[in-house]
Amino acid sequence: MPMDERTRADIERAEAALVEHYPRLVRLGYLVLPPSLGRHRRVLAAHGLVQRALPRPVRRRRRRGGLPAQRGPAPSGYDLVRLRTLRLALSYEALPARPLPLVPYVWGLRLFPRAGGADELALDRALSAVPAPVRAALGLWHLEGLDRDAARAVLVAAGVEDPDAAQRAATALDRATGAGAAALLKSEEFDPCTVQTRPTDLLRRRQHMRAAGALAAAAALVAAVAVVAGDGGGPPRRQTVAEQALDPARLLRTPNEQWADASRVDFTAWPPRGRQAGDRELLGRALRVWAAPPPGTRITASAGTSTRPPDQPPRLLYAGLIDNVMVAVFHDGDRLVRYAEPEDATPTLHFARVDNAAVTSGGALVIGRGNGWMRYLLAPWISGITTRDLLAPDAPERGLHIAPDGVTDRIPTPPESGGACGSWPVARLHTSARIGQPRGFLVSDLGDLAPVHLMYGEAGAGAGAPGSEVAGGDAAGFGGPGSGEVAGAPALHSWARTACSLRALRGAGVRTVNNWAYARQSLPEGGGTVTWVCTRADTWRGPGRVTVQFQPPAARPTDPGRPVGGALNTARCGRFGRPVVGDVHWQAKSGKWYLLAAGSPGVTGLDATGAVRTTTTSPTLAVPAPQAAAPAEVWGRLGDGAKVGAVGQVGPSGA
Repeated sequence: MPMDERTRADIERAEAALVEHYPRLVRLGYLVLPPSLGRHRRVLAAHGLVQRALPRPVRRRRRRGGLPAQRGPAPSGYDLVRLRTLRLALSYEALPARPLPLVPYVWGLRLFPRAGGADELALDRALSAVPAPVRAALGLWHLEGLDRDAARAVLVAAGVEDPDAAQRAATALDRATGAGAAALLKSEEFDPCTVQTRPTDLLRRRQHMRAAGALAAAAALVAAVAVVAGDGGGPPRRQTVAEQALDPARLLRTPNEQWADASRVDFTAWPPRGRQAGDRELLGRALRVWAAPPPGTRITASAGTSTRPPDQPPRLLYAGLIDNVMVAVFHDGDRLVRYAEPEDATPTLHFARVDNAAVTSGGALVIGRGNGWMRYLLAPWISGITTRDLLAPDAPERGLHIAPDGVTDRIPTPPESGGACGSWPVARLHTSARIGQPRGFLVSDLGDLAPVHLMYGEAGAGAGAPGSEVAGGDAAGFGGPGSGEVAGAPALHSWARTACSLRALRGAGVRTVNNWAYARQSLPEGGGTVTWVCTRADTWRGPGRVTVQFQPPAARPTDPGRPVGGALNTARCGRFGRPVVGDVHWQAKSGKWYLLAAGSPGVTGLDATGAVRTTTTSPTLAVPAPQAAAPAEVWGRLGDGAKVGAVGQVGPSGA
C-alpha cells in the first residue's frame, strides 16, 4: 500500500528543516539535556537525539465508503523536528542513565565544547541546578526567539506537566544572570557543534585495536569476494539514489483529478501540465542544471530557501513554452524550483520555499515574468481569476483569460521600491465548488515564485487577534476570528492606504499579509475617527514582521497610513500573539499636541509614563502632550493583571 501523500510531504519538510537548522537544534538539545551526563556524553546525546528527531513514515488506510479525511493544520517541518528534539531531550531527565543513541559514536576521543569565561561557567552551574523544563523554557526564549505564549505552547506539546512553573523558574534564573543569558547561551560554551578533542586511555585502546584489526580484515575479504561475484553477466546495475533523482522517467506525476479527493490540497495535488510535460530531453536538462548548475547559470532564491540539488525524484508541475522561454517547474516537497531556458541564453533557476501550503497559498505560482508583467499558473481547483488595482478601491474587478493548461494572460506587476506608487495590481482567485463553498481570495506578486495572500480583519468581527493558516481550506494565512478575505468597502479602503508599504517586503519570502483593524478612536477637537491597523507579514520560514499603522481621516482614499511601531520575529497580531497596543503623538488643527493610544480587545486599560503621566480604564487614550517628541511610554493592562507594551517598546514583561 503506498505511503499517504500527506505523510510523505511532512517527512520531506522535516528532513529539509533538520538539515538546514541542524546546529540550532543540537544547541537546543544540548541545553535541555541533564548536565549530569557530562560534557562528552551531552555532546554525543545532543547530536544523536536530533538525528533521531526525524519522524517515521506512517501508513494510513483509506476509509471505506466515507468522506475523505478532514483537512487540518499541519506543523511546519522545523516545528515538528524541534518538538521531537525537545521530547527526546526531556526524556533524559527521568532516566539520566539511559544508553546513548547508537549514532554518532566517537571512539578514542573525548569531545568538549570550547571553554567560556566566568559568566558562562556561572550560568552552566545555575542551569545544572534546575530541571530540564526550565532549561527548555530558556532555550525557547533565547535560542528560538519565541515569546512566552508561543514557548508555553511548545512546552505543553512536548509533555511538560507544569509549563507555567517552568517559565516562572526560568524568569527567576534569567533575572539572576543580569539579563545576559541570551548572549551567554549563544556562546561557544554551549555550542556542541564546535568542540575540542582529547584522547581517551591510550594503553587500553591499543589492546582493543589488535582484536578489531583482525575482524576488519575478515570483513574486507568477504566484501571483496562479494564484489567479484557480482561482476560479469548478471542483472543490470541498479540506479543510485542520486541517479534516480535526475531521471526524468522517475518524476512524480499526480493524476489529473486526484486533487478533488485528496486529503491535502496543496502543490502535491497539482497534475503535470504544459505541452512539453512528456519531453524527457528538456526535463533531463532541467534536472541536471538543478543538480550541477553550469558556469553562468543565474540562480535566485527566496529568503530562507535552500538551493541544494534534488535528493529524490521531484514532482513535475509544468513543462512548456512561456513567451519564447522553455520553462519547467518542479516541487520537491518543500520547494518550488523553476527552470527557464531562454533562446541563446544561459538557463536560470529560481527556488522558493512553499512548505505546508494549502488551498490558498498553493493556489498559484508565477510561471513567467517580463518587463512590467507576469503570468500565473493556477492550481487545478481555481475556477476563475479577476484583477483589480488596490489603489482604486471603488473600481470594479476585471476578468482575465486562462489558457487550457492553467496559464493566465499577462498581469501588470506592482511597482518596485524607489519609484512612484501609482497603482498596485492584484488578482482574485476563485475556488472551485468541488473543494467546498466557492470563494475568492486576493493575491499579490512580490517578486517570488509564490504570490502573497492578502487578508483583512476587524476586531469587531471576532474576539482576539487573527489566527494562523488553516491547511486545506479556510482562510489560509489568518483564518481565525476577526480575519477574512479582502472583500467589501472597509477591507478595500484599508488596503488602498497600505498597499504601497508592501514594496518593503519584495523578495523576503512572504507568505501572507493581514491588515487587522484592531481599534477605532475618536480624535480630539472633532478631528474625526482614526483606525488603528496592525499589519502582519508572515514568511514561509516562520518569523513574522508587524507594523502598527495610524490611519486618520484622509483627503484621498489612497493616502498611506502612518507607521507608529514595528517588531520583527514576534507573535503579535497572530493567533498566538498577545493583545496589541499602539501609540502616537498627533497634532490637531489648532496646533495642540496629543498623545493617542489604543489597545486591541483584551486590553482593559492604558497607563502612560514619562513626559505624560495618566491612566485610563478603557482601551483608548487621548491626553494633551507638551510637545511632538515628548518621551512617553504606554502600557496596556490585561484582565489577568499582566501588562503589554506598545509595539516597538521593550520592557520587563518581555513584550
